[in-house]
Amino acid sequence: MRFHSFVLVLAAAVATPALAQSTAMNSAPSPTADIRIHWQMMSGYVIRSAMDVPEDKYAFRPTPGVRSFGELFAHVAGAQSMFCAMALGEKTRSEESVTVRTKADLVAALQQSNEYCERAYAQTDLAASASIDVFGTPHSRLYALMMNATHDAEHYGNLITYMRMNGLVPPSSQPTR
Repeated sequence: MRFHSFVLVLAAAVATPALAQSTAMNSAPSPTADIRIHWQMMSGYVIRSAMDVPEDKYAFRPTPGVRSFGELFAHVAGAQSMFCAMALGEKTRSEESVTVRTKADLVAALQQSNEYCERAYAQTDLAASASIDVFGTPHSRLYALMMNATHDAEHYGNLITYMRMNGLVPPSSQPTR
């Protein structure tokens, strides 16, 4: 009887960690973590683009009426700060609040907005489910984070076209650094 009890205890001890690992691997990922991964990729491409584009190209715009490289970088930095402030429940600034124009200043503005957004994307799923106002409509904080990541991706698409028009290779097409 003792031997059978020992075998059962031993089997349970061996199976419990394996079951826990299997359950963890099969559990649904965190929505906030998933959106953070997408945002990190997109914001990383935008900031790498800002670093890769020569400063003499920052005034380039493919056609009148659209933003230049520099204006796009400023817009993304300002919009990130706006969306992430929403997601944190903090006072927002205008998405057009970044007015610097030099390459160094725009790269710094993008880095600052990324650092600010890191806090917003570090929220728990519970915190990110809190209700906020997004342009006059109630949504969750998670919605603002999703909007930010989507907005970065939208403008990275603009940057890809601008870069290709200038003979530059966009970060997503470059070999992994």
